[in-house]
Amino acid sequence: MQPPLTLTDRFNAIADWFTRALGSLQALVGSVLLVVIWALTGPVFNFSDTWQLFINTTTTVITFWMVFVIQNSANREAKATQLKLDELIRAVGDARNDFIALDRAPEELLVERERELNDISPVIDTGSGGGESGDTHRSSGDSPEGGPRG
Repeated sequence: MQPPLTLTDRFNAIADWFTRALGSLQALVGSVLLVVIWALTGPVFNFSDTWQLFINTTTTVITFWMVFVIQNSANREAKATQLKLDELIRAVGDARNDFIALDRAPEELLVERERELNDISPVIDTGSGGGESGDTHRSSGDSPEGGPRG
């Protein structure tokens, strides 16, 4: 038998559901329809201040709440991804375990590690001209050794 869900567990489940539901095509279509219906009722309410206030207040409150819901889901997904990567680093014999805690490292250490990896990895200049840390990326068709994958 599973232990009862905590309030946090229930909130997380609801936040995930809202994030998936409100990120769907159906939610977009529903929001467009709601705005169209609101606009069509303008003449009925003589385009009054109350009519305008309704849509402004509704969208502001929903946006405010969704920031927290989406951030909750994003934080947990990022943490799960980080834990999966940490486990892969830990499991691979030649991997450097000091990379596991890089998400909590000072910015200087991140820049240093990025330079180390860039120095040992062949890179292709994307020509985008102006990223903060040198916008160079290995082509997805290149092997880590430098040539095209065969």
